Amino acid sequence: MNKKLYRVEEAAQLLGVGRTRVFDLIKLGELRSVKIGCSRRIPAAALDEYIERLLASAS
Repeated sequence: MNKKLYRVEEAAQLLGVGRTRVFDLIKLGELRSVKIGCSRRIPAAALDEYIERLLASAS
């Protein structure tokens, strides 16, 4: 089963950046996230959308 939500550390590893950068992307509105209790989670779809925007701006 594929994960639907990733911890910030997992998202950072998938994107090849540090966790601080992921928090910056969330704060800037570049990467969507949800809050579950005290934990921040990034939907898999949000990672895909962010990567697609990066690719579109690179062309």
